[in-house]
Amino acid sequence: MRRSPSHRRTGPMSPSSLTEPMTRAVFFDVGNTLLFPYPSVSEVCRQVLLNAGHVRDLEAIDAFMPLVDAYYEDRYREDDTFWTDEGETNEVWVGMYSLLARKLGLKEDAEDLARRVYDEFGRADRWRAYEDVVPALMRIKGRGHCIGVISNWDRRLTTLLEGLGIAGLLDTIVSSAEVGLHKPDPRIFELACNRVGVEPQDAVHVGDHHYADILGASAVGMIPVLIDRQQTPPFGRGIGTLDALEAFLGWSV
Repeated sequence: MRRSPSHRRTGPMSPSSLTEPMTRAVFFDVGNTLLFPYPSVSEVCRQVLLNAGHVRDLEAIDAFMPLVDAYYEDRYREDDTFWTDEGETNEVWVGMYSLLARKLGLKEDAEDLARRVYDEFGRADRWRAYEDVVPALMRIKGRGHCIGVISNWDRRLTTLLEGLGIAGLLDTIVSSAEVGLHKPDPRIFELACNRVGVEPQDAVHVGDHHYADILGASAVGMIPVLIDRQQTPPFGRGIGTLDALEAFLGWSV
């Protein structure tokens, strides 16, 4: 779907420039937008190691998590298209947690332990929805808007959302590994809009990543909304919770 340059938005919109009548669908990112690891990534790793017979303190695991995060960021900057392939996505995560295992002195079992961690995060009970998620989805649904997710995620996303009781509130679930496209590629946003029968300029996308979510959604003319669960963005630049979404968009309550 090709759009005229006059229909494209190139950055975050201010609340005063948005009106509800133009909105027919609202899409969301998943990680750090709708869901968070439960109880935490480090604690899940600790439990996986313990079940395999390796006792490590949570503090020791926490100490190496910045290295794990840096591994991911380096891989993401190098070539973010790994998100479009299930096998490559798997290998990136295995690489991350293999690094953690080696740093914890578990070199011989590193890859096996990493795959166990990856498998663990395919379980719904290893994730939680933020408290504001279901109320927000129900409010949006009550306004008659379509709702979907657009996420750089593996093929387990639909099953995960079903297990968390969220899938029933969604009209479409688009995961990068399933469709062979990734954010910020404009085509994944266009595909999601096509699935629910709306034009991109009539849709909102909420996400926590400026590059993947804000730039990607803006490129096709969607209304981008940055959410930062850790620190509320300055007024007019984003939201800290989904409770603030309607007000940010200038919708009547």
